[in-house]
This record gives sequence, structure tokens and C-alpha cells, in this order.
Amino acid sequence: MTGVRVAVLCGGPSAEREISLRSGRGVASALRRRGWNADLVEIDCFDGLPQRLAPFAAVFNILHGGPGEDGTVQLLLDLMGKPYVGSGPLASALAMDKVESRKAFQGKGLPVPEWFLYSEGDLDAFLARAEDELGYPLVLKPRREGSSVGVHFVRDRVELVRAAEELVARFGEFLAERFIPGREVTAAVLERDDRVEVLPLVELRPQGALFDWGAKYTPGACTFVCPAELPPEAARRTQEVAREAHLLLDCRDLSRADIRLAPDGTPYLLEVNTLPGMTEMSTFPRAARAVGISYDELVELLLKRALARLPATAPLG
Repeated sequence: MTGVRVAVLCGGPSAEREISLRSGRGVASALRRRGWNADLVEIDCFDGLPQRLAPFAAVFNILHGGPGEDGTVQLLLDLMGKPYVGSGPLASALAMDKVESRKAFQGKGLPVPEWFLYSEGDLDAFLARAEDELGYPLVLKPRREGSSVGVHFVRDRVELVRAAEELVARFGEFLAERFIPGREVTAAVLERDDRVEVLPLVELRPQGALFDWGAKYTPGACTFVCPAELPPEAARRTQEVAREAHLLLDCRDLSRADIRLAPDGTPYLLEVNTLPGMTEMSTFPRAARAVGISYDELVELLLKRALARLPATAPLG
């Protein structure tokens, strides 16, 4: 099967473009090292994408944010009959939308921080309600973005107004969320051998209050501990929340849950990422290494899962 032509799709116009490019280049190199016929397909926009992908039998989609992750590209690939790595259109759309995914989590009884959505209307009244009912510090974040794009940690009214006005200008909608003190943890969920497996947890120890964009992508700005040094019961419960969220959204192949672990041991689910970063230093590959899966092996495992969905009569490209 290594003769199958595989497109590693990355780039795109979202705010996460640079991380997608890094992930894509790493994935393509790994596949080539494993003997696969993999082409790097870097895109700036989505014009002409069907034509660019037409020669390939399968797609390793590692776009982050926007149409590449919100179900749009997934629906296109389904219509083209191209198997691809990752969740389908509906799961992708649900996970990207923090409002709809949180409603689903809450309906299942999974713990999430208290939150309000601002979409339109009197911004001052909304902020007054957030101050009164959620209290400081607060976290503000866009409704549909990943990689901590647009996330603000606010401590007072001045910071709150400034952050809210910026989010309205950039995104239109945003969430105000109660800040959960405690520890920042990510849980990587990997499907293999016909089971849904939660890999060892990764604890994130950023220099600041949050694991934000700067902490994620600035060398030395965050310490990563894997496996996370947690009490066994807290680790078990956190992994179970991640697994339940993956199944609830009907994710496929892989996902990563971002969680705040409160001092009382409650794992508050922040969001589920259906296409987590795949640079060699990203948290998902770190978690895989903790169970003896190398970066190259992880990438190949994910591709093979996609190829298993290739119809037996399909051309190999």
C-alpha cells in the first residue's frame, strides 16, 4: 500500500496557518521515512482545492482552524470520495463551535466552566453580567478558533472592556468563562486496534496564567510533564472525561481534550480539538511517545486508519 499517493494537506488562511505548515512538513517527512508516496500540498486559500487533490487516493489533512477543521473540507473530501485522517464533517463542526460542543457536554453531564456567549446587543450589559455572575479573573475567547487564538485572561474592568472590544471587532462572537484555578492538562485520544485509548496525560506548566498562544509556541515559555504527575483517581477521571467527549462528538481517529483540573479534582472540559498539532514537539506526539509510539509510527498509524476506509475498487492514484 505504500505506493498509494497521499496528499498531506496543510497551510490555509486561518490564524493557525504557521502551525499547520509545521505540522504538515513534519507529517510528510515522517511518511516518506516510512516509505510512503506522500506529497506536501501547501495551500493559501481553498480555491481550486478539488483539482489539487484529485490525483491523490487519500488525504492526511492537518489544516488547523477555519474551513480546514470546521467540517467544510471534511465534507468536500467525503463528496470527492477521498478517505482522510480525522473526524467527519459533523464532529468537526461540533468540536470547533464552543457553544454547541459545550451544550452537548453539559447534556451528558461532563463538567465545563460556567460561561456566557456574547453574539450581539448591549456589550456593556453583557460585561456587567459576566463581572457579577462569573467574577474575576475571567477568560474571554472566540466562539470558533483553536490554538488559543484570541484568548484573553482578564483581571479587572479595564482589561475586560479592552479584550471584549477586540474580540467583537475580530470575531463578532465570544465566550466569557469562569476561570478555573488549578492545573492545565491535555488528554490525547487515539483510536487503534479497535479501541478508543486515552494516552498518558500531559500537564502544561506555562509561565503565565494560561496555556495561551505564547506559551504554546514560544521556546521555554511552558514546561511539559508527561505523564502528568497527578493522583491516580484524578488522572483516571480526567482520561474518562476526554474519552466520553470524544465518543459524544463522534470523533474519529484522534482528538485532544483541553482540561482545567480544579483543586478538588474536578476535570473541567474546555474544548475538544479534532486536528491537534502534529509537530514533533506538540502535545499529542508527546503523549504517544509515553506509550512507546514514535512520531513516525503515530503518523503512519493514522494514515493507515484513513486508508482502511478506502473502497477496495478505488484507484491508488
